[in-house]
Amino acid sequence: MQSTEVEQTLEAIRGALDRDALDEAIKLLENLRAPDQAEVFNELELEDQTAILPRLNPDESADILEELEDEDAAEIAERLDTDTLSRIVDEMEPDEAADLLGDLSREQANEVLERLEDPEEVRPLMIHPDETAGGRMTTEFLALRRRMTAGEAIEALRNWAPDEELNYYLFVVDRDNILRGVVPLRKLITAPPTTPIQSLMSADVISVPAGTDQEEVARIMSRYSLLALPVVDETGHLLGMITHDDLVDVIEEEATEDIYRLAGVLDEERVFSPIRASVRRRLPWLYVNLMPAFLAAWVISQFKGTIERVAILAAFQAIVAGQGGNAGTQALTVMVRSLALGEVTLRDVWSTLLKEVLVGLINGLAVGAAVGLIAMILQGKPALGLIIGLAMVGNMIAAGFAGALVPVVLKRLKIDPALASGVIVTTVTDVTGFALFLGLSTIFIQLLL
Repeated sequence: MQSTEVEQTLEAIRGALDRDALDEAIKLLENLRAPDQAEVFNELELEDQTAILPRLNPDESADILEELEDEDAAEIAERLDTDTLSRIVDEMEPDEAADLLGDLSREQANEVLERLEDPEEVRPLMIHPDETAGGRMTTEFLALRRRMTAGEAIEALRNWAPDEELNYYLFVVDRDNILRGVVPLRKLITAPPTTPIQSLMSADVISVPAGTDQEEVARIMSRYSLLALPVVDETGHLLGMITHDDLVDVIEEEATEDIYRLAGVLDEERVFSPIRASVRRRLPWLYVNLMPAFLAAWVISQFKGTIERVAILAAFQAIVAGQGGNAGTQALTVMVRSLALGEVTLRDVWSTLLKEVLVGLINGLAVGAAVGLIAMILQGKPALGLIIGLAMVGNMIAAGFAGALVPVVLKRLKIDPALASGVIVTTVTDVTGFALFLGLSTIFIQLLL
């Protein structure tokens, strides 16, 4: 549905709710597709959401909660009575149900689990952290045995009646439930009915342990173009699988997290988040940034006499530091992304450093020449143009070096590069830029007077 149609439906639903025409509002909502239902539902007031959700079919309510952000879904679920919430959770995918229950109080989650038709589909998933393969996997899968025939496997599929989203691969286990192979669904249905599964399966199956970070899971699925990825325990027992739609969610979450952290926002924040929440998330990082700011100010203070004698230096020093910061951010962003995607390993450090230093040198020469020429023309002092050009080259080299090295070092120290790299690289470029420019100006001050 086009966004304009969604907006029109949203306004119609709001109008119905204003008239206390709840049934009309529900009918309008039910006419939408699941993603559009979630989008419209998310724009309603919490009181209206709580009134509408129990009146929908449980499967539609489940679809809406699955589409909502985790915190929004949990806020609504907390307001529902246990019987209503249990009926809805029963219609959710096991992994989505586990995520929702994991965000509720232990008491409420246990009450819902006791009322589920098959709590053992959900309960094992709740022991795994949300951002791991175990937290992302679903336990809804059909495992085949090697001695089955293609006909028997297809009959098992008919009896299982999987959802329309499933199933791209069928995994093969032995009598101990240890993963032994994988059979593509297309290969299974095109094989003669008497063909043994063992002759159809590939023993070269890619799997991940339950504790694998979700970012690594996404990288593996993307690298090998997998539509589903089996999850195993430490002994190789098949626990569940992760499907491609989970992969899309992971990529979005990880990209969002890196963007926020590069900007110094520690937790996910939205445009319409409460002011108090926004301040709480941003203020600590602003305090952290005060330390490098004071360090840069201290460096400038060491050249107070030089600036007093040649006041114009105060204006041009910001250009040197600012351009270095821009160059550092460029190198940093490329490196953090490459580390996240697994394109760079610790063995690539020296070649990466050399490349970024050379890029910094070339960019520094180009930008430094331009800035130096402009400074010389504006002030009529060739020495000023030369000094600012040299300082620019040096700071660009330092920016490339720091932008490439800092994320690697932090990753080696088990610190998220996206979180801490920006402050360190900015400190390096500010301090180096001020020190180079003002230091050279001090040495050659007679040429500037």
